[in-house]
This record gives sequence, C-alpha cells and structure tokens, in this order.
Amino acid sequence: MKRNHFFNVMAVCAALSFVACSGQKETSEQVEEETVQLVKIAKVMEQAVPQVVSYTATVEPYKRNSISSSVPNRIKKIYVEVGDKVYAGQKLVDLDQANLAQQKLQLDNLELEYNRVKELFAVGGASQQQVDQLRTQYETTKTAYGNLDENTVLVSPVNGVVTARNFDNGDMASGAILTVMQIQPVKVLVNVSESDFTKVKIGMSVDVNVEVYGDEVFKGKVSLIHPTIDPATRTFVTEINIPNTDSRIRPGMFARVNIDFGNVNRVVVPDQAVVKRSGSGDRFVYVYKDGKVSFNQVQLGRHIDKTYELISGVENGAEVVIAGQSRLKDGASVKIAE
Repeated sequence: MKRNHFFNVMAVCAALSFVACSGQKETSEQVEEETVQLVKIAKVMEQAVPQVVSYTATVEPYKRNSISSSVPNRIKKIYVEVGDKVYAGQKLVDLDQANLAQQKLQLDNLELEYNRVKELFAVGGASQQQVDQLRTQYETTKTAYGNLDENTVLVSPVNGVVTARNFDNGDMASGAILTVMQIQPVKVLVNVSESDFTKVKIGMSVDVNVEVYGDEVFKGKVSLIHPTIDPATRTFVTEINIPNTDSRIRPGMFARVNIDFGNVNRVVVPDQAVVKRSGSGDRFVYVYKDGKVSFNQVQLGRHIDKTYELISGVENGAEVVIAGQSRLKDGASVKIAE
C-alpha cells in the first residue's frame, strides 16, 4: 500500500513539473514575441539635389561719400536737403570765401617778391639761398590756396541721393556736412564658407530676396571676392551688386542671398526617418537589413519638401525605418508591418 502511495506522489510531481516547464516556455516565447517591434520601411535612392546656399545680409550703398572741407570753414549756403537726388559734379555747398581772398592776396605778393629776387640773383644782387627760400614759401602758399579754392565750393562726386545733412547755413563746419550715397546699384556683402571658395566666380548670378518685398526675386551678380579667409570664422567676404534701376531697394534693408552651386547626387530620405537623440543635436536614421536595424548617425543637408538630403550616413539603395522608431535600439530585431 505504501509503495502505491509513493508512485502516486511521483506521478503528481512529474505532472506539476511538466506544467511548470510548459508555462515557462510559453512565457519566454511571449516575451520574445513582444520584443520584436513592428516598423514601416522605405527604400532610399540618390537623386540630383540643387546646392543652393542662403546667406543673410544688410543692403549697403554702392558708394558712400562724406561731403566736407579739408579745412574748417563757415558754411555760406547748402543747396540740397535729405532725400534729394544729385548728379556727379553738382554744386552742393558754398563755403565762406573771405579766407580765400586773403590767401590769394598773400600768394600774389609772394609771387612778386619771388620774381624780384630772381631778377636780383641774375645780376648778383641776391643769393641762391634767398631764391630757394622764397620759391619754397611761394609753392607752399600756392598749394594751400589751391586746396582752399577747391574747398569753397563742394560738389557731389557721384550720382546718388543725399542721406544726411549735419549742419545749417552759417555753421562753422569741421567734419562731414552732407552724406551722399550711390544706390544704383546697391550691394550686399556675405560671408561664404571656406569650402565653397573654389565655387564662387566673378559674374556669377545670384537671387536676392528683400524682406519688405516678400517673395519677389531681385537679380544680382558677384562683383568682388575677397582673396583671404577669416581664420576665426573660416569664411571669406563676397560682394554682390544689384542693379536697383528703380531705386526700390534701399541701404539698411534686410536681404537674403541665394547662391546656386549646381546639382549634386545625394541620398534623400523621408523626414519621418530622421531621429533626434535626446540631449544632443545629433541626428540618426534606423537602417533595416535582414530583420534587424542599425542606428546610423547622419549629416543632414537641405530640407526639401518632406525629405532630407543626406551628406553622409546612409548608402544608396538602403531601406530605412519611417515609422515605429520610438522603442527601437541599435541591433534590435523588427518585423515589417504589412
């Protein structure tokens, strides 16, 4: 009887052990099933991507001229106001000529004295030193008179517009009386990346948007390329001229310059594929292959419609995850959703 009881107990234990083992196996399979993430994927290909680079800039006049006298003088009359258009050679300011008359009298007297001493020297009545001294004094006074004569009537050196008036009639001027800017054309200066130094050419056409005119495009051309690179910013200055024949663009306006460097073949991925790592500015894409995904860091280029140009990180023809990335990690197994 005891022997039968022993076999009954062993049978029960064996049955319980089988049930336990079966449950453990079933649970493992369920966990494994749950860790396989469902994803959607898309195949990416290279395509020609326009290499248009945008720069911000402030519009500047083609030329900026300060109208001033080289010597302090009293203003007799200013003929223009701020906003007036002027032409090259136009008289803008008359200065007091009293000093000019006094300087002319002194010059005439020196000329007479110089000629008299030269005549005396010819007959032995004066020394070479006297002649040299008077000649130096005469030439110095003549130069000063010429400078003063030029500075009693101030003219515009360019066609432009008066943008500042700093004095009134009767003031003693000792600086810029007026500012004249040439605004046909205008120019913008942009700091272009060192990597594009060999791509920028004199005469290259560029598109310019001026903020106050919305999406309207103004045509400009590269007119000057500075020959050195700024070691602090790794950029070089490029000057772009805009004809501005209607004078709508004014100095000080905010502009955006778009330089087209042509097309380059790049891998393009849907923007849903790009993942930003928390706590950093790095961008990643999950690449699918043989049931697993790899976490590839990528370098982004331009955002075009709903896609990103990739500078690096994903090969042409690769399959990338475009949905279901939230719980993925590098090397994770995945299933493709129907």
